[in-house]
Amino acid sequence: MAQSVKIADDEMEVIREEAAVQNRSIAGQLTHWVRIGREIERSSYFDYARVRAALAAELSPDDLTPEEHVVWFDELDDYMTELDADPDVAAAFKRLGEKPGAVGCNEQGERIIVDENAA
Repeated sequence: MAQSVKIADDEMEVIREEAAVQNRSIAGQLTHWVRIGREIERSSYFDYARVRAALAAELSPDDLTPEEHVVWFDELDDYMTELDADPDVAAAFKRLGEKPGAVGCNEQGERIIVDENAA
């Protein structure tokens, strides 16, 4: 069930700016920050700078703590979901997936390799 909350104008401007940068709706940005905040509060082994470094490919995700890895994966999942919604990106991935030797999943979710002899 949706809820209404009051947010100060200056905070709302920050939310709008970050939502635009991250290509999220305002509600999506707030939900994202709630998830991050929840994980940070739950852990004393968390450093968001390390998560950002892993997202920027400056640090291997294998080097993240389990708590950092949860947030890293959540952000990566959000990004990939947004990419899937872009028709141009979806078409590009479809073309790549049809190339011989490509690895993917069939309609049943089973991993497949595109037949190299099918081209």
